[in-house]
Amino acid sequence: MTQGTQSSQVQDLSAAFARLVAIAAPSIVAVKSAHSRSSGFFWRPGLIVTAEEALSEEGDFTVTLPSGESLAARLVGRDHTTDIAVLRVDHSDLPPIPLETQAVPVGALALAVGAEDGSPTAALGVVSRSIGPWWSLRGGEINARIELDLRMRQSAEGGLAIDGAGHAIGMTVFGPRRRVLVIPSATIERVAARLEKHGRIPRGYLGLGFQLVAIEGGGRGVMIMNVEPQGPGAKAGVHQGDIIVTWNGEPVRHVRSLLRALGPDSVGQTVTLGLRRGGETKNVALTIGERPAT
Repeated sequence: MTQGTQSSQVQDLSAAFARLVAIAAPSIVAVKSAHSRSSGFFWRPGLIVTAEEALSEEGDFTVTLPSGESLAARLVGRDHTTDIAVLRVDHSDLPPIPLETQAVPVGALALAVGAEDGSPTAALGVVSRSIGPWWSLRGGEINARIELDLRMRQSAEGGLAIDGAGHAIGMTVFGPRRRVLVIPSATIERVAARLEKHGRIPRGYLGLGFQLVAIEGGGRGVMIMNVEPQGPGAKAGVHQGDIIVTWNGEPVRHVRSLLRALGPDSVGQTVTLGLRRGGETKNVALTIGERPAT
């Protein structure tokens, strides 16, 4: 292979990536809130998906379109457990980006495309990890764990992850130690649709504070450290100092397993808690409430 051929191939690859950015850029916006700058993308006409963690808790939101025009945005809803928020703008003629849900192999090239002051930004890297469903530290169910080995600027959080074929595979966010994660398309479609319809994602609520403890026989349980007055736990007769050892007959070995059981579909369900109290075991029926907005 001649030097000229190698140079031509590099130029072709460079041009291909530039085309991918150019295709995605018309759907990506810069997002500004009180103390943050991030990115977002048109998910549906007039609706923008962005990273929830990058948004200020209060204040006004502004988006800058690819044309440079700035618009006020209204918060439709936010879900901190999956890091997804939805904003609405009075501008519905910009193209929503189609989200793809195919599997992403480790080693595949990927772009993180964001926006800053109306101009696109991009970072190139590889998919360093791609596995199945996982739960965030805040208890959110995410359809796949995809990690990108690239250096992304702060303002690109909430932008799009684009694979080598030009498919938008999800939203780029920062994980622990600023590792770049992708919230996959399937999770965005599921959560954003609920936010659009209801403005929130309901979460199960027990009104109990937990701490993992060891119990006799080498097992583990979850001790009740506090009981909120008038909460579902209090109404069911759960006491401070009780130890939850089973949930619907299944052993409870981690606090996180309880959090996972309190997803959107758990609200209103009645579960049976196996409690250890004063050396005795008793079963208590508890109806899961909905976590207050605060």
